[in-house]
Amino acid sequence: MSDLITTLEQQERDLVLDAFTHDDAWELGSLIRGIAHEAGHAVGIDIRRPGLGLFRAATPGITPDQHVWIDRKAAVVLRMEQSSALVDARLSAAGVDPAAIGWLGAEYAVTGGSFPIRVRGAGVVAAATASGLSSTEDHDLVVAGLRAFLEGRR
Repeated sequence: MSDLITTLEQQERDLVLDAFTHDDAWELGSLIRGIAHEAGHAVGIDIRRPGLGLFRAATPGITPDQHVWIDRKAAVVLRMEQSSALVDARLSAAGVDPAAIGWLGAEYAVTGGSFPIRVRGAGVVAAATASGLSSTEDHDLVVAGLRAFLEGRR
């Protein structure tokens, strides 16, 4: 489990932006959707700041339930300022059942698929989330989109 935690922590250190605007959210969301669509994945994609949706899209084949999962995964990121996969890995490594700890209600889903949008000098400003695949694949999809977004900035 520690290798997974190390990998997830490194992703969060690597994927830091210099700025993040509403237009950037549209570009990032479109990149993530494009990757999913090309692969034939049925997913919902969402980028939000606390209290403000910036991007929301779906590829063919998802159900409304995916957007419920998106809301719950994003809530973890915006509260904990870590990817939902990292929160899950840390709790699992500690032998803690998220449902049993009592401080995370039904509006949170501690499972992979949401990733913090971190801006250098400002911290976490938004969450990018995918749902429709396995939690690992959802996480990897968002990370791939963020990597592509950063590469386009260099």
